[in-house]
Amino acid sequence: MKAILLFFMLFTILVNGNAQNKYDSVLAKKLNADEYGMKTYVLVILKAGTAKVEKVVEDSLFAGHMKNIGRLAADGKLVLAGPLGKNDLNYRGIFILNTSSIDEARTMVDTDPTVKNNLLAAEYITWYGSAAVMQIPDTHKKIQKTSF
Repeated sequence: MKAILLFFMLFTILVNGNAQNKYDSVLAKKLNADEYGMKTYVLVILKAGTAKVEKVVEDSLFAGHMKNIGRLAADGKLVLAGPLGKNDLNYRGIFILNTSSIDEARTMVDTDPTVKNNLLAAEYITWYGSAAVMQIPDTHKKIQKTSF
């Protein structure tokens, strides 16, 4: 957990650390940035749930998980997602959601079939980070060769 938070802190410093760039008020407004170029998101840490299902059911639920990720991203609600490496905490992946409300984040995550069926469980934490994170989905589309 500390490593994840350290990564996000370093990312924010790197994104905001270049003082040579000129302030772009139009972009700041578009990204809902505050005067520091920051905004509040909800970080969701997905961890292993307690449910055990047959492999074919698990595969189907994870296919739905990927479809749900695509839908949330297309709707502008999911800014960043990805799996985590094997770890002793049973953390499986993360989402950064474009909301400052944990209740709204729960509503978004509750649409995920792996969460609904308790293959994954979610922990929610507000995160104050660079509003530039909002540009990741558009940039990713430009570098992604194959979709899920």
